[in-house]
Amino acid sequence: MSDEENKEEKELDLTSADVVTKYKNAAEIVNKALQLVVAECKAGVKVVDLCEKGDSVIRDLTANVFKQSKKKIEKGVAFPTCVSLNNTVCHNSPLASDESLVSANDIVKIDLGCHIDGFVAVVAHTHVVQDGPVTGRAADVIAACNTAAEVALRLVRPGRKNKDVTEALQKVAAAYDCKIAEGVLSHQMKQFVIDANKVILSVSNPETRVDDAEFEENEVYAIDIVTSTGEGKPKLLDEKQTTVYKRAVDKSYHLKMRASRFIFSEINTKFPIMPFTARALEEKRARLGLVECVNHELLQPYPVLHEKPGDLVAHIKFTVLLMPNGSDRITGHALQELQPTKPLEDAEIKGWLALGTKAKKKGGGKKKKGKKGDGPDDAGEGEAAGEAESMDTS
Repeated sequence: MSDEENKEEKELDLTSADVVTKYKNAAEIVNKALQLVVAECKAGVKVVDLCEKGDSVIRDLTANVFKQSKKKIEKGVAFPTCVSLNNTVCHNSPLASDESLVSANDIVKIDLGCHIDGFVAVVAHTHVVQDGPVTGRAADVIAACNTAAEVALRLVRPGRKNKDVTEALQKVAAAYDCKIAEGVLSHQMKQFVIDANKVILSVSNPETRVDDAEFEENEVYAIDIVTSTGEGKPKLLDEKQTTVYKRAVDKSYHLKMRASRFIFSEINTKFPIMPFTARALEEKRARLGLVECVNHELLQPYPVLHEKPGDLVAHIKFTVLLMPNGSDRITGHALQELQPTKPLEDAEIKGWLALGTKAKKKGGGKKKKGKKGDGPDDAGEGEAAGEAESMDTS
């Protein structure tokens, strides 16, 4: 690699203040979009309207940043807003014609992403459509997910290994009599890449293997955790429910159908790299054309997965920057008050939660006063049980 290429590579990681700014701007936008979607999660609201709300907020807010830049900066939706109810695990972003409604007491998982110049911030959050504290098994499954997220935040740090995180997640879920959902991966992210090479498995099993990896300073990760009161083995029930796709940039094929060619051309123009929802395409042609594109591996589908009816599922995802001064969680939203069925008593889990997220300073110097909304360095049992760290989403 030449000196010029080395310089270019270095400028695209967190050693560049401009890159950090773009990640944090994307995070501010995605947090705001999440906040507004959560506010509209009420009984009687259409699921598709919530999805449209999240995407439109991201489009509107990204349109107003870096407007004066000399070069054109790509920006917008990095992952289409998905709203998955109850035992539905993920990737539910229905077409405009869908009539599904949110009901009282539904457990709603909201998942969305934003990018500025290809630097991506993603987030997922679980909200119960009710007033007052969340109790019973719903509280257990959300607390398990939140505690697992807090533990992962403290273990994804330079020098640690990906397999250390996988093992810890299992222990946390078991403490709440829940399971970590199989097949959910946490990925390193790079510019225009939401699923880079370093991967953290949520559950290790013979069917899913990833390379051992060590976390390093100046890396960015999307930590993605799903917990279930069921078996934790989500299934695809109906391929027709799939509406979220990503262009497989390394694949090519001469499509036979005119509808397929039309849709594929539209995808290459509008969504050449980032995932998108079929709702953003011309619906009639999309139904026909997407099938051929998927069959010939031109598109990577994000299937809608389900646990068994009656199972409760929670989802939390956040973006973390591994900065020289420690881990900086830049996306998230405060949870409702949770009252799990039993307290967290495991000493090892409490030990993980007691780890700081900031690097210890070398030498003296005044300690900076933390701003309101900064994540705490230590988590007590109350927070682990469900009182999520407060984050500024304004």
